[in-house]
Amino acid sequence: METLKFYVSEGQHHEGVLLYEWLLETARRLDIPGGTAFRALAGYGRHGRLHEEMFFELGGELPVVVEFVLEAPQTGRLLDELRPHGLDLRYVRQASESGIV
Repeated sequence: METLKFYVSEGQHHEGVLLYEWLLETARRLDIPGGTAFRALAGYGRHGRLHEEMFFELGGELPVVVEFVLEAPQTGRLLDELRPHGLDLRYVRQASESGIV
């Protein structure tokens, strides 16, 4: 098993849809068995600017992690589907173990 995580901004769009929603829908179309989007409370990216949830701050800049737990062939299929879109997506791919206790 592998964990595949994408790091996007909550306000990013692709093809007129929020990017995290587009990623989840793309994976669903590929019969990936499940995915989750997590919205951060705070974070910073490659430019070092801190983004935090504040009452008065405009939305759209907080990090969102879109996570999948997959078999290696599913990971390859998903990445192959995303590459032609030129999205400049940051991701982490790592071995994982899953089960039920």
